[in-house]
Amino acid sequence: MSEPKHDSDGVGERLATLRAAYGLSQRELARRAGLTNGTISLIEQGATSPQVASLKKILSVFSISIADFFSLDMESASNVFFSKEDLVEIGGGDISFLLINGRDKSRKLQMVMERYGPGTDTGVEMLQHSGEECGIVLKGSLEVTVGVERKILKAGEAYYFNSSLPHRFRNVSDDICEVVSAATPPSF
Repeated sequence: MSEPKHDSDGVGERLATLRAAYGLSQRELARRAGLTNGTISLIEQGATSPQVASLKKILSVFSISIADFFSLDMESASNVFFSKEDLVEIGGGDISFLLINGRDKSRKLQMVMERYGPGTDTGVEMLQHSGEECGIVLKGSLEVTVGVERKILKAGEAYYFNSSLPHRFRNVSDDICEVVSAATPPSF
């Protein structure tokens, strides 16, 4: 009797993770790909390696290329939820930036919970980097300067701009200001 094949390239494990992420059973994936349930099961168990044509059929269900399938970071794909302790603190003191998924250097989006103490700002020097950013003021008020434009935003108001324009943020009130912001690509 021959030894079972081993899934040395991780196809089976990757496929099982991807299938689970889409909420599909092995049977449903097999049906959509036009293959047998046994084929999907054997691939996921690492007992067989799929032919390229079969793998293309399977991946077409997810609208993903073979190259993307092998380059996906399956480990961080499973990190969907983050506790307060998982957030990465940037800054500290009177200005606090809590970065979501900050340990993943391959992320394409930066999402931050910002907290500005009374009278604090991001510095005299204007910030500038490639990309876009936006945010919404949750509490307090925030003076946002972009290029020559300046406006004080209050809770419920928002901003969106091209980050290559010089910009800065300043809490002009005596109260704490809280903002949720996003930037792409990440600037920190």
